[in-house]
Amino acid sequence: MNGRDLESRLTASLPELRGRLKAEAPLKDFTWFRAGGPAEVLYAPADAADLAYFLKMTPAGIPVTVIGLGSNLLVRDGGIEGVVIRLGRGFGEIAIEDGHRLRVGAAVPDVKVARAAAEAGIAGLSFYRGIPGCVGGALRMNGGAHGRETKEVLVEARAVDRHGNTHVLPVADLRYVYRNCGAPEDFIFTEALFQGGPGDPAKILAEMDDIAAYREQVQPIKSRTGGSTFKNPPGHKAWQLIDGAGCRGLSVGDAKVSEMHCNFLINEGNATGADLEKLGETVRARVKETSGVELEWEIKRLGVAA
Repeated sequence: MNGRDLESRLTASLPELRGRLKAEAPLKDFTWFRAGGPAEVLYAPADAADLAYFLKMTPAGIPVTVIGLGSNLLVRDGGIEGVVIRLGRGFGEIAIEDGHRLRVGAAVPDVKVARAAAEAGIAGLSFYRGIPGCVGGALRMNGGAHGRETKEVLVEARAVDRHGNTHVLPVADLRYVYRNCGAPEDFIFTEALFQGGPGDPAKILAEMDDIAAYREQVQPIKSRTGGSTFKNPPGHKAWQLIDGAGCRGLSVGDAKVSEMHCNFLINEGNATGADLEKLGETVRARVKETSGVELEWEIKRLGVAA
């Protein structure tokens, strides 16, 4: 089945759908690497109710994949089969609640979480200024930076499963560990409730400025990159292992290991998904050979090879 056939089939079987379907949509437009193939069909839900309707009515045999801002994502050149869901405006609300709490939609960029909290005088969420993604990704990966993690500030998350059922999950039920969440893989996060404390807006904003300045100084944030490529193994820093293996500046095609921070891969021009993945696997092999440590990908790799 090609993308246009699948789009037509879905349109016919989902008469009450309010979100947008687009066949053969280029995903490189949505990834920070600017590489990779298309989605067979891209679906942008209107809101959580529209998403639940889609999931309930779409046959289980049609693969469903969710993506966020694409900051931590490598799409292979053959693209992603089935339906790719990308949450947008209908998941972008931010609401301040009593008790120094912040309720936000899953499509809200992490930096906006930090800024909204600061402006409301809510301390404890400024670390989100250092995470280049959105709330949905932070929930799925226990996103963290500067010594703090999502699990420390999350009260509960709301999600929709593959059958269209809605779940409200207290943080304990998510069974968070380093860069991983224990929620079922088919759960699509739609909303988060964060807990902070009282703080002075000016001091919080100053802390955020420090975080931003640090990132610009030590990370290639102005390049086409996917952020940290590999998780830090227990007792090690991934970048030190990569540097020790002689991989700083290593390249495959237009894919290159950043010389500024060698746990970042960058697309210097027309790197393909295959170039980036081959480079990452080469780095893993060299680190294994030189240190005996097996690096684990932090970047999510999705789709099929061309």
